[in-house]
Amino acid sequence: MRDIDKIYIDGQFVTPQANETADLHNPSTEEKIGRVRLGGLQDAQEAVAAAKRAFPAFSRTTKAERIDMLKRLNAAVAARVSDLTEAMALEYGAPQTFTRFAIPHAASSFLTMANVLEGYEFERRMGRARVVMQPVGVAAAITPWNSNIGFITSKLATAIAAGSTIVIKPSEMSAIQTQVLVECLHEAGLPKGVLNIVNGLGNVVGAELSRHPDIAKVTFTGSTAVGREILHGAADTFKRVTLELGGKGPNIILDDADLDVTIPAVLRMGFINSGQACIAGTRVLVPKHRLAEVLGRLKQEVEPFKVGAPDDPDTMIGPMVSQKQYDRVQSYIELGTREGASLLTGGLGRPTGLDRGWFAKPTIFTNVDTRMRIAREEIFGPVLSVIAYSDEGEAVSIANDTQYGLQAYLHGTDTARMQTLADRLECGRVVVNGAPHEPLAPFGGLKQSGIGREYGVFGLEAFLEPKAVVA
Repeated sequence: MRDIDKIYIDGQFVTPQANETADLHNPSTEEKIGRVRLGGLQDAQEAVAAAKRAFPAFSRTTKAERIDMLKRLNAAVAARVSDLTEAMALEYGAPQTFTRFAIPHAASSFLTMANVLEGYEFERRMGRARVVMQPVGVAAAITPWNSNIGFITSKLATAIAAGSTIVIKPSEMSAIQTQVLVECLHEAGLPKGVLNIVNGLGNVVGAELSRHPDIAKVTFTGSTAVGREILHGAADTFKRVTLELGGKGPNIILDDADLDVTIPAVLRMGFINSGQACIAGTRVLVPKHRLAEVLGRLKQEVEPFKVGAPDDPDTMIGPMVSQKQYDRVQSYIELGTREGASLLTGGLGRPTGLDRGWFAKPTIFTNVDTRMRIAREEIFGPVLSVIAYSDEGEAVSIANDTQYGLQAYLHGTDTARMQTLADRLECGRVVVNGAPHEPLAPFGGLKQSGIGREYGVFGLEAFLEPKAVVA
């Protein structure tokens, strides 16, 4: 049993003022594995005060000093990759197919931002004006449970690079992962008050950070519904906001696609992170004249998918994070059947051989109408909807017929054609033929998938404000 009873404020581990606790579970077994003491309103306020005290001096640090900090942070996190992987597997149930990427990527986010910072000019001439890019002020980051470590490191890296101090509220469901990570970050020896981390509930700590007058910027990753609340909370003090929210990504198979390459990529992108990912390509768009062929290949390829605990290296899909999330996924599978969709594979309940743990069957629906809720709402689990289209124009129309606009996928053999199609898709990022992640490219969404961009220069400038000095 792990008892997480400290938060991190002003460079030290301290006991929260509040007394409320939350239980922690292993989603692979449903067993209670620990407890976290949650921070409250006063803890959030003390963290903001620490960040505010540290901001004047930190905002004046040199680019070289901040690059050195980023490199120290990278080294500190990289030194404990195995511990972080173990924590993520225990508390979140992430399969090795995900942790093998997620944890090293979390460490490398500091080096990526250091390289961006190295080449970034904070001062430039615009006519007679000297334009200086200055840190926005004290930032708040609110992060979700589905990739806790990576979201914390990427947002922290960007704030450090910009010269902003930060208060982070991670998901209370990820307290063991957060504890190991904060131990790493503490070892990097940042100036006191630059980094502050407060475990707590969103409607308490998150809400306070969203409305606190000394917070200049909020960066949030999570659901569209919570993002809307944060935007409301930030409005009174005109905070700058970056919101990376929900998604319902189109996974478009073009008529010239090589299915030997495409089907594994479609399933990999559709079931990424056990389906608990805003970037998952959960709407599979298929040319009508290839529908029978694609369905046969999808069924053939997905049925051997191993669902299980993260200690099995063959596991492709892990458990849902909680009983609540498992129930949500089950309710959508039941809804899809009621709406008239057909099950190609999967369905209700746990996979055969798993009698405990919040495991859902990888499920694929066919005969899906674009008006069905399973085709329109974010399920956040291993559930895909196959939608047939007649021609390229209809494929684009279906892809864009959504309140979301985060990430889309194109699969085919004509590169020039896919580049043209990518420009017609209403989303923040398009991945062609399962291309690997590009950390320098901007990431964020259109429509109700969010506001603003993260990563690279675009992410850095979201933490900066231009000042013009005209002479």
